[in-house]
Amino acid sequence: MSFIDDLNSVAFTAFGESIKWSDMIGNLLGLGALALGWRRSVISWPVQLLSGLVLVAAYSSAHLSGGVGKQLIVIAVSLWGWFQWQRGRQRQGDIAVRFASWTERAWLVGFTAVGTVGVAELFQAYNLSWSPWADAYLFVGTLAAMYAQGRGWVEFWFAWLAVDLVGVPLAFNSGLAFSGLIYVVYFVLVILGMRSWWQRTALPQGAAA
Repeated sequence: MSFIDDLNSVAFTAFGESIKWSDMIGNLLGLGALALGWRRSVISWPVQLLSGLVLVAAYSSAHLSGGVGKQLIVIAVSLWGWFQWQRGRQRQGDIAVRFASWTERAWLVGFTAVGTVGVAELFQAYNLSWSPWADAYLFVGTLAAMYAQGRGWVEFWFAWLAVDLVGVPLAFNSGLAFSGLIYVVYFVLVILGMRSWWQRTALPQGAAA
């Protein structure tokens, strides 16, 4: 456990906020994974997996079960996404991106809404989080975003934006200041990545109008 304790120790203090090694390293890896995803690099997935492993320690120390569960999902979905993109590259020579259909969007939004309610009720029933609803939303929203990324949907960037809006205040209020700061950088990368993927997407006839 000494390694975990060292990982969760304070790296430095800035503006009265203590920055933990686990929070800083995990989020820097996550930032790198998002940048690689913008470039449609398959390496995005193993970097995201490593980020998840480190952030499990950070969220455990902050008593955020949803955060821990979110990172476990990140690890599992990273393996799936890695396989999906490898297979897509072998078939087409590049990572194909597209807009989701309205049916796919409805399923994605519906899953996020129903999943958030279910997970929040679970967190409340077993006292697994000090902020069950926000924690549950981040858990389910991250799963939805990563699934959309694995499928190559442009909407995955919108899903990440929605997650960021809740993630910033929750991170600061949980003592994970670096997570809160890095979410601001995520926001900029998400906007740039969204633009890049959007430009590579062949719009259906009539959609431009």
